[in-house]
Amino acid sequence: MIKRIKDFFIHDCPGRSLVCLLALGLIALQRALRGNTALMRRLSADIIRPLHRRLSVLTDRIPFSVAELLILLASAALLFLLIRTVWKLFREKERLRILSLFLMSVLSFVLAVYAGFCLLWGVFYYGDDFTTRAGFEVRAISVDELETVTVWFASLANEYSSEVPRDDDGVCASDRRAVLEKSRTIYREAEENCPELKGPAVAAKPFFFSKLLSLTDFSGFFFPFTAEANVNVDFPPPLFAATVAHELAHQRGVAKEQEANFCAVYAGLLSEDPDYRYSACLMAYTYLGNALHRVKPEAWQMVYDGLKDDVLRDFEANRNYWQRFETPVQNISNTVYEGFLYSYDQDLGLRSYGACVDLLVCQYLAEAEQYFQS
Repeated sequence: MIKRIKDFFIHDCPGRSLVCLLALGLIALQRALRGNTALMRRLSADIIRPLHRRLSVLTDRIPFSVAELLILLASAALLFLLIRTVWKLFREKERLRILSLFLMSVLSFVLAVYAGFCLLWGVFYYGDDFTTRAGFEVRAISVDELETVTVWFASLANEYSSEVPRDDDGVCASDRRAVLEKSRTIYREAEENCPELKGPAVAAKPFFFSKLLSLTDFSGFFFPFTAEANVNVDFPPPLFAATVAHELAHQRGVAKEQEANFCAVYAGLLSEDPDYRYSACLMAYTYLGNALHRVKPEAWQMVYDGLKDDVLRDFEANRNYWQRFETPVQNISNTVYEGFLYSYDQDLGLRSYGACVDLLVCQYLAEAEQYFQS
């Protein structure tokens, strides 16, 4: 029995076995060394981030998402392999060997992809995080401070809501193509204030099969193998610009989701572009409002009641869109992605998307207090 297993791995699928061994070795090495903050810092800052910068410039020259193409090719290859395996199972006698070869092919592919993520993205989670590198203040905040900044962002959302184009139903109708083109320069002002956010002036990429992203509850993703910021272009425009800025933050080495959310708001507010400014306020209010609702619901209600009809329509359009995709597929996708976040010690899981609240309050409290005093 042992000889048969040995012959299978060495003679029947030596290439796939080698890929599995190398991938497992890399994954194990990353797991063993991830506690070495200095090493992870060096790898992410001196090797992976410069590599991503060069890759992003190269892929920016291609008018479509290279990441999407690679995903489609990989999916087609796996589908072909599955059909071929099923065909062989009906025609040949060595069914166990055929099935084992198929499973080894899938396993080697999955392990190779995950190992690539460990090297090209996972190291960012174990070096210095963006907040530390950039020197932003993070501390415990009071409920009153949270309320002050929430009210301020609600006021800004009301103010900026009249600056964006609207459709016949009064919902924000920003041109997604224009938003994507302007994404090349959205971090220009932020870079001057925070050099840690410097990066090539490249645009985010639209994902052609965006409804598939919606089905899996994704508004966008960063693909470390091509250094592309990919965005869903099907969901409503109100939060689209902030999503673009969020994915571009990942492209600039901001790994943690809560910090990428903060960067999206930070860059949007510094921008003179109304689409990005308004969208940033909606994103900030969403996280701040949710936090305020948990600790002081009566204050949240007063803030919510003060939102203009335009803002409420935009939130309703976004909510109605995503409700259409509340299916078991979305639940499975969220479970898988939450597991991915946990595997990198992101203990908040999907809730880490709302953990930018402390950063927002610390950064904008003084400005909010000054606004209401004047």
